[in-house]
Amino acid sequence: MKREEWSLTVPHQGVRQVSAVWDLPETAPRAAFVLAHGSGAPMSSAFLETIAPIIAGAAGFAVMRFNYAYAELMVRTGGRRPPERRPALEAVHAAALGAARARFPELPLIGGGKSLGGRISTLLAADGAELDGLILLGYPLHPPGKPERQRVEHFPEVKVPTLFLQGTRDALADLDLLRPALKHFSGEQTLHVVEGGDHSFAVLRRSGRSPEDVHGEIAQAITDWADATL
Repeated sequence: MKREEWSLTVPHQGVRQVSAVWDLPETAPRAAFVLAHGSGAPMSSAFLETIAPIIAGAAGFAVMRFNYAYAELMVRTGGRRPPERRPALEAVHAAALGAARARFPELPLIGGGKSLGGRISTLLAADGAELDGLILLGYPLHPPGKPERQRVEHFPEVKVPTLFLQGTRDALADLDLLRPALKHFSGEQTLHVVEGGDHSFAVLRRSGRSPEDVHGEIAQAITDWADATL
């Protein structure tokens, strides 16, 4: 597996560049996947550091990660920062998609991400971003304990094939609410449920499964989806 660290120039008033990294498969990639991070941790979170190269190797994707501007400042200063408003997040995210398209213009471009990053990807897709698919790892359907505040108003405008990976213990996505919400999704959608997984796909020890087992399941689900979709 090959890893390339680089800097992404972004249209943002707070920073001019954010950190980014490519995880590349050993052979020629069959798609580029822009994997955005969640709200509480940057692209170097333990989960993304682990899962990105696994996806690259299993699915044959060139996997790109990047920091949103607030996360870049968080890394530089060592302090905590809340996510910015949607326009600022979308501006940086769109720059990342543009960089991936520029590097691999001949490949399918897949958007997506963990939690917040996945949601911003769907919003960009709903607004017309040129994507060939979406992969969402733990879509934040609603805030914890507030199932009435569902983030689904843009679902009818998302027209690309989308893979939802959700854990059964995810406090931000009641599956009994997500399943009917997906009926309003315009694009072809696939739901893969990770039994016992929480919002970060961690499982209880008594489940008998290791983190490696879960990561392998996620990578296989993505590979199967890609085989059927791309």
